[in-house]
Amino acid sequence: MPDNQALLQVDDLKVHFPLPPKGILRQSPGAVKAVDGVSFSLNAGETLGLVGESGCGKSTTGLAVLRMQPVTAGRITFEGQDITAQQARTGTFRRRMQMVYQDPYGSLNPRMKVRDLVGEPLQVHGMDKNPGEYQDRIAGLLKTVGLLPDMADRYPHEFSGGQRQRIGIARALALEPSLIICDEPVSALDVSIQAQVVNVLQELQERLGLAYLFIAHDLAVVRHLSHRIAVMYLGRIVEIAPRDELYRAPLHPYTQALLSAVPVADPVVERARQRIVVQGEVPSALKPPPGCRFHTRCPHAMPQCKVDDPPLQQLDGGRAVACHLHTGQHTSLHSIPVKVAA
Repeated sequence: MPDNQALLQVDDLKVHFPLPPKGILRQSPGAVKAVDGVSFSLNAGETLGLVGESGCGKSTTGLAVLRMQPVTAGRITFEGQDITAQQARTGTFRRRMQMVYQDPYGSLNPRMKVRDLVGEPLQVHGMDKNPGEYQDRIAGLLKTVGLLPDMADRYPHEFSGGQRQRIGIARALALEPSLIICDEPVSALDVSIQAQVVNVLQELQERLGLAYLFIAHDLAVVRHLSHRIAVMYLGRIVEIAPRDELYRAPLHPYTQALLSAVPVADPVVERARQRIVVQGEVPSALKPPPGCRFHTRCPHAMPQCKVDDPPLQQLDGGRAVACHLHTGQHTSLHSIPVKVAA
């Protein structure tokens, strides 16, 4: 892979779920457009945070990138190879891309010992032929995530939630991937444990040069771990920006509302800062509104927003936003600084 080429490139990705036919004529009522035209890139050793409300398509995007979910349209390029048509079980990319799941209790087989859980990827790919090296590899993986080698003979129910998630990370590292997709890896953990898991991920990235696609709701965690952040709404990315720039001055009205909802520990700042309350409910992904998908809830909506779908246009400083407020004829409408928790 050339040095100037992105590790992962996603272009106009679409994942639609057709609904079963209904009625006497067995006509299809349409399809749920879970992901509908998502584009982004991810460089080696970088973390891209993917945030948005529940149901916006974040997890589906991650599963599609990993080829665990069929793609309706678009293109996924990983390490210079088009993997759009490949399946996860047979794809040549599979060893280089792994996943850490949201639920550390449900993602580990309770009937398997930790030794077998962490070693299963090695067995699948035929890397367990030498028993001595195989056992040493498992002990090394456990040590890498801060667990003792003798814990390999225990079952998942003997561990805490944070320890289970470390086991999941060790399993993801077994095949030495270049990209790990983290699907809300700390949301099911206690706050006191979340920092430990985030620190493990950060240390591993610095040591091994890993790239993360980090899917999460917690904007404070995303800010701590990410280099760039992409904001999704109803199957589309509405803004991408470097972390500090996004939190300092978000451009899209949805991003502004999202960040204004993050509480600030300082009561003086909390009382003084601007709050943006989004009215209404998220439209259905089965029949998304025409034009800008956020116009039904946007406080700055214009007639143009109801008709024209704004593209994700590139701006200076590595930023991109999909909003008519930031096209050439509306440049006077600038970003709104939003104070969020550090």
